[in-house]
Amino acid sequence: MRENLHRFFRAARGAGVRVSPSESIDAMRAVAETGFADRGVLRDTLLLTLAKSQEEKQSLGECFDLFFKHPEIADPQDSDDAAGDADNAESSPAREESAAGSPGLPSPELGPLAQMLLSQDRTALAAAMANATAAAELSEIRYFTQRGIFSGRILNELGIQQLRDDLDQLSATNPAQAERLAAATEALRDTVRDAVSQALLLYGREESENLRSEILRNAPMSRLEPRQIEQMRALIRQIARRLRERYSKPRKRQRRGHLDVRRTIRRNSAWGGVPFLTTWKRRHRDRPKIIAICDVSGSVARVSDFFLLLIYSLHEVVSDVRSFAFSSNLIEVSGILEDQDADKAMKEIMARIGFGSSDYGRSFADFEKLALRAITPQTTVIVLGDARSNNLDPRADILRRISERCKRLVWLNPEGRMAWGWGDSEMPRYATYCSVVRPCSTAKQLERAITDIVAAYQ
Repeated sequence: MRENLHRFFRAARGAGVRVSPSESIDAMRAVAETGFADRGVLRDTLLLTLAKSQEEKQSLGECFDLFFKHPEIADPQDSDDAAGDADNAESSPAREESAAGSPGLPSPELGPLAQMLLSQDRTALAAAMANATAAAELSEIRYFTQRGIFSGRILNELGIQQLRDDLDQLSATNPAQAERLAAATEALRDTVRDAVSQALLLYGREESENLRSEILRNAPMSRLEPRQIEQMRALIRQIARRLRERYSKPRKRQRRGHLDVRRTIRRNSAWGGVPFLTTWKRRHRDRPKIIAICDVSGSVARVSDFFLLLIYSLHEVVSDVRSFAFSSNLIEVSGILEDQDADKAMKEIMARIGFGSSDYGRSFADFEKLALRAITPQTTVIVLGDARSNNLDPRADILRRISERCKRLVWLNPEGRMAWGWGDSEMPRYATYCSVVRPCSTAKQLERAITDIVAAYQ
C-alpha cells in the first residue's frame, strides 16, 4: 500500500495539487493511523492532509476516485448465451460425449489465464491484473502514443501467448468452449485498454500539460486561435505567479547580507573563536523603480491583455512601479492596477483607452508632461508596443530625453525583427535610444524579458 500511496502522490501532483515531501510524510502517518479498510475514511484523510484550498480538494477528490477505481473485466454474457444455444443445437453423439458431465468447466490442461477466464474467477483475475500492471510499470506511462506499448506489456505479463495456444487447442477439440474463451479474451483486452487509459489520465496529465504549455509558450501571441486565448491567459497568470513567488518577498539573508567569516573569527578571538558576535557583509542596492508604458491600441489588441497581466505582476513584485497605457493618447493606470484584481483592471483600462489608433508622438508628449520629472538615474523604463505610429510624427526626441534621464530604457516589441522598419514602423529610429530592444512575440520571450528586468534589482 505504501507504493500505491507514492504513486497516488505522483498522480496528485499531475492533477495540479502541490504535494511537498513533508506533506506526503504527514499523509502517510495519518493513513497509518486510520488504516486502509474504509475507502471513505482513506479519502477524507488524504483530502485533509494534502489539500490546501477548495480547488485542490476538488482536484484531489477526483484524482482519488480515478486512482482507486479498478477496471472490471466485462462479463461476456452474450457470448455465453450464444455458446449455450450452440451446445443445445448440437446433436451428434461425439459432441454430447465431449460435453458430458460439466461442459462449462475448463480443462485442467489449459493454462492459468484460460482457466480463470473460463471459470470467470473475478478475484483471481483482479489479482493477476494488479500484478501484471505492476510488473509492466504502468505508472511510468507519460504519452498517449505509449498506450499500445503498455497494453502489450500487461498482456504479456498475464500470459497472452499461452492463452493463444490454449485457444488454438480448444478450437480443434471443443469449439463451443473455444468460442467462450475467445469472447472472454476480447473482454480481457478491453479491460487492459481501460486500465492503460486510466493510468494515462493519472500519470500522463502532467507531461501532457507541460507539452501543451511548451507549445503555447512558443506560439506567437498575435496569431492565437480563439480557443487558445484563455489558455494563454492562464499561462501568463502562471508566469506572473512565479514572478511573485520568486521576487516579491526578499529573503532575510538578502536583507542582512552574507556572513563575513574572517571578520567574525577575528572579532571573537577573545572567546576562543566561538562566534558570539557576528559580522555581516552588506551590499548596497539601488531602490528599484520601474515605469511601464504599454501600447493598447488596435494593432496590438490581441497581445495587450498579456502585456497588462505582466505589468500587473510587476506591481506585486516591485514596490515602486508607475504604469501608463496609451493608444491615441496616454493615461496613468497605476491606481487601477493596484486597487483592482487583474481581470477587472484590464477590462477598465481597455474600456478607457484601448483599441484606438496608435499615436506614439502624442502619447510620448503626454508622458513628458505627466512623468518625465519622475525619472531618475535609478529608473528603468519599459515600453511595450509595436512602434507603429500610423505615419504620424514619432517624436523620437522625447524618447531620447527619457533615455538620457533613466538608468535603462527597455523596449519590448510583439512583432518579429523582420517586421521592424517596414510600413509605418518606427522601431529602428526608437531603437537608437534604447538600452535593450527585444522581440516579445511569444510568452516565453516575454517571461524572459520581464524576469531579467526584475532580477537585476535582486
